[in-house]
Amino acid sequence: MERLPSTKPYLLRAIWEWCCDNNLTPHIAVVVDKRTRVPREFVKDGQIVLNLGPGATNKLNIGNEYVEFQARFGGVARELSVPVEQVAAIYARENGAGMAFDLDEEAQLAGDMEDAAVADSEPDPQPPRPEPGRPKLQRIK
Repeated sequence: MERLPSTKPYLLRAIWEWCCDNNLTPHIAVVVDKRTRVPREFVKDGQIVLNLGPGATNKLNIGNEYVEFQARFGGVARELSVPVEQVAAIYARENGAGMAFDLDEEAQLAGDMEDAAVADSEPDPQPPRPEPGRPKLQRIK
């Protein structure tokens, strides 16, 4: 019996289109591995969340193997490429509606190994951005 292709890229495209049709902002959560081309300074705990909205991307292509596009980070245009198998979720920023995907153990292990390699090889050039929501106060002695 012939192996059927994954439904994941088709679901990514469908949810992206649904978000755009309903004036919502599609985001993807990605487990970063060595094949993932994203700005490493924004990777946190081996993951990154990317805005795939039409206003935030240029030349977006959600293919069967990779999600590829251009986006600006700090005013600088960057080329991004994410293996479809590394996408953990796609959802609307405004209400969280979307879909999460199970990553196979090999993809998760690759993400863990990449996170360790990034921590060893690249200094963090910018301080971490505060997470949206309630402010957090920290006492320093």
